[in-house]
Amino acid sequence: MFPEYRDLIPRLKAEHPRFESLVEKHNALDQEISRREGANGRGYCEEVARLKKEKLHLKDQIFRILQQQSQQASEPSH
Repeated sequence: MFPEYRDLIPRLKAEHPRFESLVEKHNALDQEISRREGANGRGYCEEVARLKKEKLHLKDQIFRILQQQSQQASEPSH
């Protein structure tokens, strides 16, 4: 997820509690979705669709934090 931020992600996980929490929730949802769908995808249902929407919302929040932190890191300090 977000290879362009691979250097920033570990630092944020260590220093930004909200970011770490969002990533953990995203990963847990990813595992739950995979478990429910099964290897062949036959377990897809309304609940899986809801979980996927929730996962996407978390991913959007993670991306926003990455963008903000990346911009702050690249701004020259005065």
